[in-house]
Amino acid sequence: MSKGLLIVLSGPSGVGKGTVCTALRPRIPELIYSVSATTRSPRAGEQDGVNYFFKSQEQFRDMIERDELLEYAEYVGNYYGTPRDFVEKTLASGRDIILEIEVQGALKVKEKFPEGIFVFLLPPSMDELKDRIRGRGTEHDDIINHRMTVAEDEINLMRHYDYGVVNDEIDLACKRIESIIIAEHCKIR
Repeated sequence: MSKGLLIVLSGPSGVGKGTVCTALRPRIPELIYSVSATTRSPRAGEQDGVNYFFKSQEQFRDMIERDELLEYAEYVGNYYGTPRDFVEKTLASGRDIILEIEVQGALKVKEKFPEGIFVFLLPPSMDELKDRIRGRGTEHDDIINHRMTVAEDEINLMRHYDYGVVNDEIDLACKRIESIIIAEHCKIR
């Protein structure tokens, strides 16, 4: 049995990572979506091991100390991270797995898992990205401008990735990612 592929999809905030991953699910049903660990409390209807692996602060800190996470970050007082064991077991079973994470997390994963396939999702233009962020209606102009500065810095890190995919239309972006996965499976290693 051949080992599965680790596909890491990332890009700046507002580029549509979640939307593209949601659209990929019915197109590639055999693709496993990485389940993150978190210290936040489960929301109504969420299940441990399905939506997240729910951990206490102490359990999460132990995972960090034992190097059981490919990457992690703290956000609004809670930790979020990618459990190494879940990813490695999925790959060993011959199944492909996709991680939808932010750029800094992706670069941490690359340090620990350089054989992964790293895909950078790009906006059609910086103006379009700004419109998408503004369209959420959740941030003030100073926060939007900060996000745009961060996005420019993150786009400059694209050189660390294997592929760049423009998210101009969701269907086209999905087709491009499907093509990357097919091509990677056809590689002679």
